[in-house]
Amino acid sequence: MKNDGKILVVDDDQTIVYAICRLLEIEGFETIQAFDGLDALDKVVSENVSLILIDVMMPKLDGLSAMMQIRQKKNIPIIVLSAKSENSDKVLGLSMGADDYITKPYNPAELVARVRSNLRRYLVLGSAQNEQELNNENIIINSGLRLDLESKQLSVDGEIIKLTATEYKITELLMKNPGKVFSADEIYREVWNEEGYGADNTVMVHIRHIREKVEINPKDPKYIKVVWGIGYKIEAY
Repeated sequence: MKNDGKILVVDDDQTIVYAICRLLEIEGFETIQAFDGLDALDKVVSENVSLILIDVMMPKLDGLSAMMQIRQKKNIPIIVLSAKSENSDKVLGLSMGADDYITKPYNPAELVARVRSNLRRYLVLGSAQNEQELNNENIIINSGLRLDLESKQLSVDGEIIKLTATEYKITELLMKNPGKVFSADEIYREVWNEEGYGADNTVMVHIRHIREKVEINPKDPKYIKVVWGIGYKIEAY
């Protein structure tokens, strides 16, 4: 993946900034640093930034406020880094313009994977071709997920994922209905074409397999979510 831009790392904790920059530089990325929201705004204007990693709680201008201002000028990927791990915090960050949300303490390998994923989506899937696909009724796009209903292929951030026939049918059902919660019985009835009484374990196993193929961290999924006591859904982005 060719990347001519720089990754801007923003956090008021200099130790964290230095550690993340070092980690990314080892992986071949060029980085720049900022230690508050105002500094971040200046760097976005003065530097060739292709992705931002930004903390929430910072002096002068907090991360979410800085992100909203950046979004008025730039459409580059923004990943929020935060010690706040509640779902409500993640939803707030994503609704205010973040492309991804990583909680501290972070797993270094996962952080690098999420950076690569978001850059790939921005540089490859953000092309004019992708804009045309948005109007193609045979292609469903949900953030980094792309489902081609004609070729029956699913890709994640540009990479084709091999699904079994059953996994594909479940994925198609969820992607055609983003945000809608399906019970295990409903999924079984739609996919297997028969009543699904007591199908919880069967559906759960297939959902787990799909997660393992499409999620960077299946234990903290971005797309396929469990709504406890009710069923499953694919998050709408």
